[in-house]
Amino acid sequence: MQGQVVRMPHQSRCLRGNPLGDPHERDLYVYLPPQYDGTRRFPVVMMLAGFGATNHSIAAWSAWKPNTLELFDNLIVSGQCGPAILVLPDCFNRWGGSQFLDSEGSGQYQTYLADEIVPFVDAEFKTIADREARGVVGRSSGGFGALRLGMDRPDVVSVLGSHAGDAAFDVSMRPMLTSAAIAFDLAGGLEAFAREVPTKGPQNATQFDAIFVLAAAAAYSPAPGGFPFADLPMDPTTGQLRDGVWSRWLEQDPLARIDTSVAALRRMSIIYVDAGNRDEHGLHFAARMLKDALLQHGLPVRYDEFDGGHRGTSWRYEVSLPQIVEALRGPE
Repeated sequence: MQGQVVRMPHQSRCLRGNPLGDPHERDLYVYLPPQYDGTRRFPVVMMLAGFGATNHSIAAWSAWKPNTLELFDNLIVSGQCGPAILVLPDCFNRWGGSQFLDSEGSGQYQTYLADEIVPFVDAEFKTIADREARGVVGRSSGGFGALRLGMDRPDVVSVLGSHAGDAAFDVSMRPMLTSAAIAFDLAGGLEAFAREVPTKGPQNATQFDAIFVLAAAAAYSPAPGGFPFADLPMDPTTGQLRDGVWSRWLEQDPLARIDTSVAALRRMSIIYVDAGNRDEHGLHFAARMLKDALLQHGLPVRYDEFDGGHRGTSWRYEVSLPQIVEALRGPE
């Protein structure tokens, strides 16, 4: 790489004492473009990892293909993308992901991003410390987190990018609930599953669905009264939907929140949305619905649909990042 990557620790105030006992000191990766010389200021793109991954996953070395930091560096060096600082925070938790929200069940992760990581990076590096020079992008749950950060905190970012982001929960998430119920039942119930599986990770597809549902429940339907601090949207012994809890999930769906977030989304320069046309979780259907809903409100959506599924899609940043950086205020 011609740019450089800085890895540094950050002590969080808002994550200290979180319900799951996850660390409040976390490593942050910051990519600095080749043009970074300590005098000019650059726009910033925050990149959020998908479920079951974190910033260490994004930065991981591979023998056979460039990681996302190397991909971004190549885009800048080749002139396909303007120079920008890339920020990779760590929002992993006991269940495999925080959904980048504030929750009594897992911790204050959206506040962590908006009110701790952003000012920390602005203080440590030559950034343009303005929302018009700041964007956020992510894949899968990271795409969900990017959409929600723009909807909830338009004071922080002005450009959004969602690669197959979680949305349209009735289509994309509800089918996972039966599979998750099977895993909870086989483990002997929710609490037994919650104590056993995170120590060794999910061992099969049903356990993966179950730990994702548990992570989502901690974010969307927290139950702060006791471990595991989450209400499930289905009965784990019958798989039957719990309407009251499911309605709490639907309230967190980016698709359902567009109507009440129009003013915030109008402040965005672009809202980039994509998915693969055979996404295993039906998130291409969610992306299509997001695109249509955004267009109905006259919002600045850019939409791509690729041939492919949900995994192995980091190459799509080659398409989104140049557009996202171009929409930000440029180097000064």
